[in-house]
Amino acid sequence: MAKDKDKKEQHDIKPVANRNQSIQPVTNFDKLEQNNNIIGQSDIEGLILTYRGHQVLIDRDLAELFGVKTKRLNEQVKRNIERFPSDFCFQLNDLEFENWRSQFATSNSDKMGVRRAPYAFTEQGVAMLASILKSETAIMASIKIMRAFVAMRRFIFQNANIFRRIDHLERHQIETDVKIDAILDKMDQKSSKQLPEQIFPTGCVWDAWTFVSDLVRSAKSRIILIDNFVDDRVLSMLTKRSDGVTATIHTRYNEQFLTDLRKHNEQYPSIEFIQLPHRNHDRFLIIDNKVLFLGASVKDMGTGLCAVTEMEITPETILGLLK
Repeated sequence: MAKDKDKKEQHDIKPVANRNQSIQPVTNFDKLEQNNNIIGQSDIEGLILTYRGHQVLIDRDLAELFGVKTKRLNEQVKRNIERFPSDFCFQLNDLEFENWRSQFATSNSDKMGVRRAPYAFTEQGVAMLASILKSETAIMASIKIMRAFVAMRRFIFQNANIFRRIDHLERHQIETDVKIDAILDKMDQKSSKQLPEQIFPTGCVWDAWTFVSDLVRSAKSRIILIDNFVDDRVLSMLTKRSDGVTATIHTRYNEQFLTDLRKHNEQYPSIEFIQLPHRNHDRFLIIDNKVLFLGASVKDMGTGLCAVTEMEITPETILGLLK
């Protein structure tokens, strides 16, 4: 009887697994990954965006990864809305929506037809979504997505110093741009071209010439010069006017000037000549509806001390006095 009992006990003993022998899990994830056709982890990392301080995946990208339609994915979320607090899932606002659309304007034309702002899922939201869908594809996709989120966090942590330096450089650049703009504004404010009264010291021929040339370029409809002494230099200046801007010169009769004017008008838009009375003395320049008093003839400005002053009277008043 004792021998029979020993045999029975030996028969009931189960073999113990070797400690060096690997124990296979109930579900073979490696095999599932091989049989699954979802995109790789590196591709998923490229889909991760940052909104409201969270790394997120957009519902359309998640639906493609999970092998379902976007509509069905969002329906499952609505049916289980109590499982998706705002730090799990949120809908992009108008500004975020436009930003998202602009980012993919060239890379994905399908997104440009989206009229409703998509939903964004954080890492916790993705895990919750996978638990609801419960398909093999969703399981494998969620695993790769979790790994992608972890990889992104690791990348950000390892390169935190670089990001801080880039941020510092961007802020420094913004501050520099602001300072440059302020300097340019000051220069514009102090520029003689911004003042209604201009004074050109003796020898500032170029400054005076540039000033009057800018006035000619600024004209929108008409330029009228009233000047006793005009030559071909004035004709050259008036070629700087925009298309459609008329030009009229009131000056004294001069055979050489008329010859120059005729040759000018054969090649460029015509300038009208009106003879001045001999008793006229002062010089005026009319730009559209603005009247400027000139302290010297245009051709001589800057050779000696002269001034240009904007007047408050209308052009018609000046033109009426010429008759």
